[in-house]
This record gives sequence, structure tokens and C-alpha cells, in this order.
Amino acid sequence: MIELSGGILLGWALGANDAANVFGTAVASRMVRYRTATIVAAGFIVLGALAQGQAGFRTLGGLTVQTARTAMIVTAVAGATVLLIMALFRLPVSSSQAVIGAILGMGLYTAPREVQWSGLIKVVTCWVGTPVGAAVVAAALYPSLGRLFDRMRLNPIGRSILLRSLLLAGGAYGAYALGANNVANVTGVFYGTGVLEGADNSPLLLAMIGGASIAAGVLTFGRAVMLTVGRRLVQLGAFSALVAVLAEAVTVHVYAMIGVPVSASQAVVGAVLGIGLVKSPRTIHAGVLMRILFAWVVTPVWAGALCFLAAWAFL
Repeated sequence: MIELSGGILLGWALGANDAANVFGTAVASRMVRYRTATIVAAGFIVLGALAQGQAGFRTLGGLTVQTARTAMIVTAVAGATVLLIMALFRLPVSSSQAVIGAILGMGLYTAPREVQWSGLIKVVTCWVGTPVGAAVVAAALYPSLGRLFDRMRLNPIGRSILLRSLLLAGGAYGAYALGANNVANVTGVFYGTGVLEGADNSPLLLAMIGGASIAAGVLTFGRAVMLTVGRRLVQLGAFSALVAVLAEAVTVHVYAMIGVPVSASQAVVGAVLGIGLVKSPRTIHAGVLMRILFAWVVTPVWAGALCFLAAWAFL
């Protein structure tokens, strides 16, 4: 059971970093209270992990061959360390990139000939497609939903109530998609290793442990990164926040059904940028965007290097 401690730490770090992805825009627009957002997010993350979180296990577990229990702990802790560092700098980075970078770092140290580069190409292609796809979805949703709201002819109070309700519902869906897609990042490295009795044949237990650890991170340490996405990248009103959440949730859920763990952070940033481009490119804070893009590039590199060096030192 001690082998899972690294995965639990990784899940906590993922939740701390990725809370922004489902409720950051809603909280920043002051339509949803932070406490409400974290409770709803935590509950639906666990639900998504249990219901649809097992599809990505085979994708992650098949990138390299890892049987040593110490290697699994080092891999999980390396990914978690990079995520926590980025969370301290309030940067919404990709947990998928951190985990897969760490897995590859360990694979290059222990069995470089066993690294499945074809599977890695598939994952990296999806990484690129995630923010682009979310931006396209957001750019399409923004005018279409706007026309729908205009036709409803709501007074300001009615519009506010509707937006608040939809932001809660959209955030819950986003949290469900996050749990379904990203739980593989937390416990996927343990799939097929026999670290838990019966876990090879029933990955539901791994999904439950991963989902609970992600939820714990959301509840305890998610506020700082949440405000980076919701306020500093593009200033969003309540309606724009709703579009961003829906675009992110749809994008991540599609990849969850495909079975490829992708970055909810990249999806929500792509969605926010899509809205910014539709409204006006001048609303995008270029400095914040460049910091986020830099973090995306270095996250897998740092995770892989850290894991490789840790393996060299301790294995």
C-alpha cells in the first residue's frame, strides 16, 4: 500500500493545480462562491473517476514497462513535485505532461528500449489538439449561446439566476470530465503492476483512490491557480465564464472517452483564449499567456529530468 503514497501525493497536487479548470472563471466572475465551487468540484471529480476514469489506464500504463515498486513511487513523486512547484507560481500547467514526462524519464533510465514511442506520439498529438480544440469550441459557443440568451428576453435578475445555475451545472460537468480523464494520470502508472491485490483485474479501486486524492487537492489548495485563469489571462464576465467552462468540459470529456489523458489546464486556457479572440484580441494579457506557454513546454522536460536523476540516485 505504501507504493500508492506517491500516487496519492500526485493526485493531491493535480487537484491543487486543476481546480482552476472547472470553476476558476466562475469564481473569478463572482457568480459562484469559492467554497461552493470546491465542494461541487470534489464530489463530481470522484464520480467521474469512478464512472469513466478507467479508459486511460491502459494508455498510460503501456508507455513503458515499470515493475519495480520503488520506480513507481519515484515516478509519481517526480510528477507531483513539478505540479506543486507550478502551483506555487500560480501557473495552470498540464498534469498529463508532468506524469507522462516522469514516466518517460523513468523508462529511459530503466528500460530505454521498452519505451513505446508510437503511444507517446498519440498522446503528444492530443496535447496539441486540446487547447486548439477548446478554443474552436469556445469561439463557436460564444455567439450561438449569446443569440439564445438574447431570444429569452430575461430581466437582469432572471439572467443572473440563470447564469449562476448554469455555471454550477457546467462546473459540475467539468469536474466530472476532469475526474474521468485525469485519474489515469494519478494511478495509471500502477495499472497492471499488482501493487494492489486484484487491481489488475478491477481498476475501479485505483480509480477511487485517484479520484479521492484529486478531490483532496481541490478542497485544500486550489484557490491561487484558480484566480490566475479566471482573472489574469482574460477578464471574463459571467456569460464568458460559462462558455469557457462548457468548452473545456466538452473537450476533456471527448478525450476521456477516447482513453487519452489530456490537460484540463490546456483546455480551459484554450477556451479562454478562444473567447478573447472572439471578443477582442486586446483583452488577452500577453505576458500571462507567455508565462503559461513557457510552463507548458518545460513541465514534461523538468518532470522527466527530475525522475531520471532521482532514479539514478536512488535505484
